[in-house]
Amino acid sequence: MRRSRRYALVVDFLEQARQIVSAGGWVMYPLIVLSVLSVTLSVERIAFWARTHSRRSRSLVRAISARLHEGDPGAALDLARQDGTVYARFVEAVLDRSRRPSEPAALEEIERQRPSIERFGTFLATTIAAAPLLGILGTVTGIIRSFNLLGGAGTVSDPTAVAAGIAEALFTTAFGLTVALVTLFPYAVFRAQSERCLGRLEALGAALADLPGSRVSEPKPARRESPVTSPAT
Repeated sequence: MRRSRRYALVVDFLEQARQIVSAGGWVMYPLIVLSVLSVTLSVERIAFWARTHSRRSRSLVRAISARLHEGDPGAALDLARQDGTVYARFVEAVLDRSRRPSEPAALEEIERQRPSIERFGTFLATTIAAAPLLGILGTVTGIIRSFNLLGGAGTVSDPTAVAAGIAEALFTTAFGLTVALVTLFPYAVFRAQSERCLGRLEALGAALADLPGSRVSEPKPARRESPVTSPAT
């Protein structure tokens, strides 16, 4: 009984959604695409930041920073290799054997990590701006449709024909604003997380720049002892 009732509710919901999309006109279809992409990318970013700023990751960053301030880059590198977050990748890349831990190297690596930190930000920002504009476009097309009917040569005998244009205007406006709002709040959180992450990377970069100029874990050349010569007799 419960299963059949749930099935009936799902079918009723899908039918109402189909009617709303049909009433909203062609503008509803790009809005649906934007909404699906926005939700999907937001879920991916939520998973990324939950992993990046987890309790384990925060503890690791503190431990790495402490080792760097102690002047022990080898221990910091060992800790970085235990994790796969952006912080660990940053420290591991800067403390590479072939590079010196310097401020230019740290800044270069921050810029290299920036695309993964700010991923999908441009699309989400574009969706926030484009969705209300698409809603307004649907409003305009719906009003034009209604006025074309009212301004025709014949008399409008069916008021539902005019109401269809008004419904198109209202549905597209409401749906466009909904898509923008659903995208806006996650985007604001993602921006805050990005700035927080970049700030931590800059702090780690400053700690790396304060290290001695020698390469990390670079083996020292063996010291050659001069042959012992017997004193001249």
